[in-house]
Amino acid sequence: MSASPRPGTTVPDRRGRTDLHLTGRDLDRNPRVRVDDVELLAAGWHVLRATTFRYRGDDGRWVAQTRETYDRGNGATILLYDPARRTVLLTRQFRYPVYVNDHPDGMLIETAAGLLDDDDPVTAIRRETEEETGVRVDDVQHVFDVYMSPGSVTERLHFFAAAYDGSTRVGDRGGLIDEGEEIEILEYGIDEAMAMIRSGSIQDA
Repeated sequence: MSASPRPGTTVPDRRGRTDLHLTGRDLDRNPRVRVDDVELLAAGWHVLRATTFRYRGDDGRWVAQTRETYDRGNGATILLYDPARRTVLLTRQFRYPVYVNDHPDGMLIETAAGLLDDDDPVTAIRRETEEETGVRVDDVQHVFDVYMSPGSVTERLHFFAAAYDGSTRVGDRGGLIDEGEEIEILEYGIDEAMAMIRSGSIQDA
């Protein structure tokens, strides 16, 4: 009796996705890379794949390699700053992945950030900024894009900056309750924030 197909392949996963095992099979932008097989290892909220490909080295030989990739989608983050008061607006929330990797309590101080989902980066970061900090930003400046962990994670993160008026800000909590978010909003002077980076109190990329 044949095994049932893995959810996310020819049958939907719990998010209704199919054909997740086909991603990357048609890549042809690099003539030194030929994708042979893509195996879907897991499709929970995000997607884990093992891809087997051949890579042509500088000596001309083709060598088979296998790489696992974790696909959580692309994201955006923003540094909110008040130029008049010389402050930055950050968030703090519990992050289990850093807690299990030697962070003292898992309460990570971060810039506002989130996944793009189906939005473009500017729309997404405006949405995440308001959800996490209560601040609405219209004029956002794109700074750069970075692959945060290119050895295994596919995510490309779009970095932005925007000014905010801290004198009109109210509240010290943010996040979406229905998504289980409990986010503390923090405001630091820029010199204090830089000192916290140097001391290791701020470790968010």
